[in-house]
Amino acid sequence: MITGKQRSYLKKLTHTMEPSVYVGKSGLTENVLKEMDAYLEAHELLKVKLQDGCPTDVREAADMAAEQLKAEFVQAIGRKFSLYRQSEKRRIELP
Repeated sequence: MITGKQRSYLKKLTHTMEPSVYVGKSGLTENVLKEMDAYLEAHELLKVKLQDGCPTDVREAADMAAEQLKAEFVQAIGRKFSLYRQSEKRRIELP
């Protein structure tokens, strides 16, 4: 569980990031979740964008992905959301 201060720090980091994973009309499929899992393992911080055809609400998709990937929800703005999961090779040093 991350603290408010840590969440704020992660929000600042995601502000300049481009989305790394795009979710289309099929929603959060197994392949999309595998891609997200691999990205989180390599980078710890992930930004996802839901395309216009995506049938899932952004907050619902973020909660579902966070639960299945054992990640922390950082924020959701518009059709984008961010997740954080600490990996064995720590890349981000949280305050």
